[in-house]
Amino acid sequence: MIEKISSLVAESIDVKTKILKDEAFLLNIERAVALVVDAFSKDKKVMFCGNGGSAADAQHLAAEFSGRFYKNRKALPAEALHCNTSYLTAVANDYSYDDIYARLVDGIGFEGDVLIGLSTSGNSKNVVKAMEVAKNKGIITLGLTGINGGQMEDLSDILFAVPSKVTPRVQESHILIGHIICELVEASLFED
Repeated sequence: MIEKISSLVAESIDVKTKILKDEAFLLNIERAVALVVDAFSKDKKVMFCGNGGSAADAQHLAAEFSGRFYKNRKALPAEALHCNTSYLTAVANDYSYDDIYARLVDGIGFEGDVLIGLSTSGNSKNVVKAMEVAKNKGIITLGLTGINGGQMEDLSDILFAVPSKVTPRVQESHILIGHIICELVEASLFED
């Protein structure tokens, strides 16, 4: 079992090493930080959406902004779009599960806001539809996917296509990317 554990740790390190060596990927993180800082500076909000583990990651990252990351500072307007279960179950029942995020982005999203969609395949219909609505409304879109990018590639102002097809490795990297963005945004907005 120790060999398997070591192998899984090595896989995770390998994916992150590929990201570390990809200058364009790192520059995109820098660009994303600038976009989010600009949005928050203009009193805009950041919305997150995903399914399953990616929904948990979306909620986690939204909390880093609305709560705190390292610094005791004012809350930033960020939210994960799946947290209202009454809304979620009503829209899934009355319309379609594919529409749960799109309707909310249409209702509360405004030009200059940021939507961060997480989908390991890049093809989750509800995330894709939300990003389509966001693009039509002038909302900045950041996509976090696996290696192929899927349909989210064409819908993302910045796409983070993690160089792996293995869902756990992709999600581990999504959290790394998200944490870097959160840390650098917080540091930029709330200098010591």
